[in-house]
Amino acid sequence: MAYDEFNANGEGYQRMIDASAAQRTGTSDEIAEAAAFLLGEHAKFITGTDLLIDGGVIAAIRAGEYQLG
Repeated sequence: MAYDEFNANGEGYQRMIDASAAQRTGTSDEIAEAAAFLLGEHAKFITGTDLLIDGGVIAAIRAGEYQLG
């Protein structure tokens, strides 16, 4: 899905990536690791939260480093 978004609005999407702390897109393995953690034994007490796996995009928005649109 990210590739489709990048192809449709590459310049805007690249600005979002550049504004993030990671300055790159995430990999499928990174998403899978987060899911594995949440499904695993060490996450038994987690019962409802937003887990942002965005490389810091939301933090950049909140800090005023990036604006949607």
